[in-house]
Amino acid sequence: MAFSFLRRGTGADARLDDIEATIQQMLADDRHAFELAMDALLGDVRVDEIRKEVKRTDKRVNEGERRIRRELVVHASVAGTFDTPAMLVYMSIVKDIERIGDYAKNLLDLSRDGASLAGLDVWRAHADEVGALIAATATTFAERDVAQARALLARGDVLLDEYDDEVSRLVKLTTPTQQDVAQALALRYLKRVVAHLTNVLSSVVMPLDQLDYFDEDPEDRDEPGDE
Repeated sequence: MAFSFLRRGTGADARLDDIEATIQQMLADDRHAFELAMDALLGDVRVDEIRKEVKRTDKRVNEGERRIRRELVVHASVAGTFDTPAMLVYMSIVKDIERIGDYAKNLLDLSRDGASLAGLDVWRAHADEVGALIAATATTFAERDVAQARALLARGDVLLDEYDDEVSRLVKLTTPTQQDVAQALALRYLKRVVAHLTNVLSSVVMPLDQLDYFDEDPEDRDEPGDE
């Protein structure tokens, strides 16, 4: 798997611990921003009540990404205490984590533009499941739990297919409503959130060269070893 590397010395251990803690905080912030955005779409809060908080949270995520990248570049080039595979994995997944925050802002923008998913029970279920998936990804990554990562990746595949099927249904409607359009856009954003989470999870189970394997739709993936 991508994280089969060794730490080198107490200095490297301390820096690695700091990077791991930052990743956990970024994922926690992603979940917070996502849940706030979904609360707005579901009509539980007003956009103007949470807009600044979502932006502040996303800013912390962005700062976390920059801090991790600085740590990796400085200590890999100067101290030479990180294995190259570990550095490449961290560089890849922090971008995925950062992008989740961006999609939370996209969801909030839907509310700002007047979209509403209020009264749709299925969307409460979507919000709950994706929020829980962000939290489960954080725990699974921290523990390097291969079995749990595989289970979450399998569930992620199911969600990606479900979102695609529902978008296809919506775009084929003869006279779509404003709410139908909002659902189609929101489903696309949810799909990207789940895809970025599967990229993070793939670092637990896949070799480095297959790190983003699960980002593709299941039918579009090459089998490992295919050219």
